[in-house]
Amino acid sequence: MIAKVTKDMQIGDLLQLAPEVAPVLLEVGMHCLGCPASQMETLEEAAMVHGLDADLLVEKINAEVNK
Repeated sequence: MIAKVTKDMQIGDLLQLAPEVAPVLLEVGMHCLGCPASQMETLEEAAMVHGLDADLLVEKINAEVNK
């Protein structure tokens, strides 16, 4: 279990540690979770590419992780 997700975490690491966040990422439009390039991106980088606020995304992910 992850104590807290941060925007500098790589997506690949996050999905290994907390696979339950995949639906959250898909819901916000990150449909390329299996893509090798996305695995090395941080949440902040991915948010920027998808036009999302990284802080709000991390907040949403942490809410899911801490259910």
